[in-house]
Amino acid sequence: MNRPNEVVKLVTVGIIAAFSALAFVGTTIIRVPIPASGGYFNLGDTFVMIAALLYGPKTGAIVGLIGPTISDAIGFPQFIPATAMVKCLEGWVVGMIGYHAGQRSFGKPITALVAGTLVLVCGYFVFEAVVYPFLAKAIPFFGVTDFHAAIAEIIPNLLQGLISSVLAFGVWRVLGRKDTVID
Repeated sequence: MNRPNEVVKLVTVGIIAAFSALAFVGTTIIRVPIPASGGYFNLGDTFVMIAALLYGPKTGAIVGLIGPTISDAIGFPQFIPATAMVKCLEGWVVGMIGYHAGQRSFGKPITALVAGTLVLVCGYFVFEAVVYPFLAKAIPFFGVTDFHAAIAEIIPNLLQGLISSVLAFGVWRVLGRKDTVID
């Protein structure tokens, strides 16, 4: 096996593990309950977005899939399917749009972060207004939300996405887009 490829794979695993851990902590430590749906406001999206901007869509998607989803397993298991899909897609979208942006270009990263926030807000709305009520008909475990609760979650989810976007943009600006080992 080629030694440089082994190093790249090891570094990739390390980056994904580190950002997944940060996303887990950001999702777990700061949990502000949203009574309407039983969900909560958190800052885990910040690390999903940072990973996506710095290392691309695959890394962003994997970090989104792992960190926040594991956090939901602690106290909020009913939200695991929504979180897994929404945060994975959020990381992928942010990475697809903003990954190859130059350090001097703000347009692509800002567009990427806005798109990621829209994925967050719209994704959770669809799960809470449509998917979970449908699943609850056969599996009562998912009967945690409805259309009205989903409406009440729009503003907190938007605020969560916007705050995470601002923080992610700041970190991206500080760390820069130097040559990375992941493509």
